[in-house]
Amino acid sequence: MSRLNIPAVEHAVEASKPLLAAVQKQLGIVPNLMKLMGSSPAALEAYLSFSGALAKGGLSVALRERIALVIAEYNACDYCLSAHDYLSRHVAKISASEIDAARTADSADAATAAALRFALNVAQNRGRVSDEDLQAVRAAGFNDAAIVEIVSNVAVNVLTNYLNNVGQTEIDFPVVRATVR
Repeated sequence: MSRLNIPAVEHAVEASKPLLAAVQKQLGIVPNLMKLMGSSPAALEAYLSFSGALAKGGLSVALRERIALVIAEYNACDYCLSAHDYLSRHVAKISASEIDAARTADSADAATAAALRFALNVAQNRGRVSDEDLQAVRAAGFNDAAIVEIVSNVAVNVLTNYLNNVGQTEIDFPVVRATVR
């Protein structure tokens, strides 16, 4: 059971209803995370704007989903891990072995592995990465714009991880549990 109230869409704060309707239209469902965020129309709008803008960036959906997986694993967020496992399989079409690898900041693709290691370093070191970390991600083919987007994807995922960990949001995807605690 969630520790924070997750209202049904019809009982959401009035200002959140159009935003939740847009989520429903885009996804076909309104996940519990969105309903929870809808408690604060400002938070919901900020999240949707930030994640929507990042979706228009230069990183592929597959890389963004892998970043979400490694950050959810690091933060032991079962809700986000479950959601992004599902999205990785069904939207980004990532193989099960690559999903498992992403959770440990790895990939069979060297550039993807470098990006995931960098993303994890950002989270672990609260952004205080070394010159060597930057050099490694650049050597893998990521320019400054891509590095900014990797950091931004870490940030948006930390937000949802923390919110779900605080709220212990009821998982409404096939459940996947973090191995890190």
